[in-house]
Amino acid sequence: MKNLANFFFEVGMLKRTPRTGFQFLGSGAESVAEHSFRTTVIGYTLAMMDGQVDVGRVLQLCLFHDIPEARTGDLNYVNKKYVKVAEKQAVDDLAKTLPFGEEYQRNMSEFAAGDSREALLAHDADQLEMILALKEYKDLGNRYADEWYPFAVRRLKTDLARRLAETVWSTDSTRWWFDEDEEWWIKGKREE
Repeated sequence: MKNLANFFFEVGMLKRTPRTGFQFLGSGAESVAEHSFRTTVIGYTLAMMDGQVDVGRVLQLCLFHDIPEARTGDLNYVNKKYVKVAEKQAVDDLAKTLPFGEEYQRNMSEFAAGDSREALLAHDADQLEMILALKEYKDLGNRYADEWYPFAVRRLKTDLARRLAETVWSTDSTRWWFDEDEEWWIKGKREE
């Protein structure tokens, strides 16, 4: 049980582990945990839309894909040009302590290899989460987001994700809550 308590504390580190790519964008910040949550929701959505995959597998891959970053930190694309991370060692070391360690290792290997439809959708969910963040920052005035978007789209593996990315990029991220009911926005209540 102590190993599980330690695992939960380790996963909690993701709440305090920043995603480092946004420093190059010049605005925005999020933790690895925040990224992983939305990635998992996106993965579920892609899996349900696909209709041919094991939804649970996609959820597992999305949920666990960045857990090694509690040990390694998050490396952005500039860092990855110069720094080699022992991610497999981080995965293997954690797996030794978990009652589901072999499953965890299989999840991480499947995600990295990208050789299943589930892994492709999980990968795309990861990229779509970044595309959503870029769109949010673009809509708030970050002029560099437009430069990053084409590279993120080129990393997508499925047509489903590419179609969704196009829709995301053409949708105003600040309007999802605004239903254009003028009376509500003036009086704060609906007319009966």
